[in-house]
Amino acid sequence: MEVTSLNNIFYEMIFKRKSFHIFRNVGNESISKDELNDIQSAYSEFTPLNPGIKTAIRIVPEKQTNCKRGGEYCVLLYSEKKDGYLQNIGYLGEQLDLYLVSRNIGTLWFGIGKTKEEPFEDMEFVIMFSIRKISDGSKYRKDMFKSKRKSAEEIWEGEQIPGVSDIVRFAPSACNSQPWLVKNNGELSVYRYRKPGKRGIMPADKVSFYNRIDIGIFICFMDICLGHNGVGFEKTLYSDAGDDDKELVLNAKYRLCR
Repeated sequence: MEVTSLNNIFYEMIFKRKSFHIFRNVGNESISKDELNDIQSAYSEFTPLNPGIKTAIRIVPEKQTNCKRGGEYCVLLYSEKKDGYLQNIGYLGEQLDLYLVSRNIGTLWFGIGKTKEEPFEDMEFVIMFSIRKISDGSKYRKDMFKSKRKSAEEIWEGEQIPGVSDIVRFAPSACNSQPWLVKNNGELSVYRYRKPGKRGIMPADKVSFYNRIDIGIFICFMDICLGHNGVGFEKTLYSDAGDDDKELVLNAKYRLCR
């Protein structure tokens, strides 16, 4: 499938997707073997944030993991541990999330997931999705704008971009922490933001781990929304070692080409 076509599908699915914290009353359909093969094939076609980082997925029955959310399978995401690998997994994983929604397969990013699966080649397990076929379409989100998210004004400083600033804020994040801030000073600077002294229910030593995955998800939303609205850009990525002492850590800059 062409990148432009895939991007359009992703954009449409932003408005449909929801996190299924529990799969309940979603129908009795199963994910077929063909669909499982298609998931593997589709993942191989997604655009990574950093092409120099090797990743892979494995799909296993949910019962082989510690996830007990009523899903049929779990998708395990593996990666080499290199600079930016967490953002890269978030970026790829969110494309997978939106692709699955387009196939009527519900998803849940399961951050505390554990599996008995061994490391895959030279890659380590990072995070997983729980997934299940959704035969009742009414179970998806009906009105994204009713979701609990920060306002555009809270996450975006400077001139806003219609169709971008008001949509990227709906990116999913661990414990709905929404750890991002965009500054528009002629170019867009994307920061990992941590409000001092606040971490929600996440263990203190895991906040920067999950929030760097979240930033990858957010950058995926940013790329999709800019592309959909015909805004060209050149993107530069910056190293984020997960320093918890800083309130703002720069992760990406966008030079817009209009």
